[in-house]
Amino acid sequence: MAIIWVGTGRFSAYIGPVQDYIDRVVAADVAAGNTLGLEVGVRNAYDVFIRDSINVGDLGTSGGVLSQANSIIKASCIMAGARTLAGALVPLVGAAPTNFNFVAGDYDRKTGLTGSAINNTKYLNANRNNDAEASQNSKHYSLYVSSFPIIPDGATQSCPLIAAFGTTGGASYSQIVVSASSANQLPNQILVRSNSTSTSSQSITPATGFIGTSRASSSTVTLRNNNTNTSISQASAAPASESTLLFQRSLNPGALTAGRLAFYSIGESLDLALLDARVTALINAIAAAIP
Repeated sequence: MAIIWVGTGRFSAYIGPVQDYIDRVVAADVAAGNTLGLEVGVRNAYDVFIRDSINVGDLGTSGGVLSQANSIIKASCIMAGARTLAGALVPLVGAAPTNFNFVAGDYDRKTGLTGSAINNTKYLNANRNNDAEASQNSKHYSLYVSSFPIIPDGATQSCPLIAAFGTTGGASYSQIVVSASSANQLPNQILVRSNSTSTSSQSITPATGFIGTSRASSSTVTLRNNNTNTSISQASAAPASESTLLFQRSLNPGALTAGRLAFYSIGESLDLALLDARVTALINAIAAAIP
């Protein structure tokens, strides 16, 4: 446990898993050339989120650090708060994402990482396959969307936020996609380990902030956005072995996503409302802590 002076006449203690995560982010920032460290408010935001996630079981620990094996969340990055892009891609749990062509200017400490409307080679590979979770009927994706993609020329275009979507006909995939136009975002396209494309499009206008999907049964998927859960009738199928990408999907490398994401998580099914509250508080606290 690390003890730090927080400048208000009191001390603050970080438990081992929190301090380990903070140390890894700071080390990545330093390696990228920034030695300023993290504001107390940013560190405290990480602390509250991680401790609360451990308390509800979404994150687990082993040997005093966060453990993928003991977590419901199997891959995740807080893409806000860190001083550098490298720091923002330090994983809470799981493998670090592979960065394809994002540069320092694509990252904002308060609002996260933005994709490109002109460069379809700019994406992240989360290094977590669609079939990695043990149960076919236990899967979630979550994101914090700071801004949705807008296509400036008015053309409608599918914009994947997160997707494990391949080319095998009839296979079971997972994705959260918005169809963007110059005026608005059209209905979400939601798949969670399913090939039921007839039920994948939902008449829901997405709102910025938390958006997540979770499957805990063979017949339905929960979509959460704008503080609301929606139940989607969608049969599960054996998942295809496809990499999970952010800002891109493997089936259509021309699907550009110029939105901005500040958080993602991938793993087993969980309570989306509880995760929403923690992620939203995390991103708000980080923004408040950074001048």
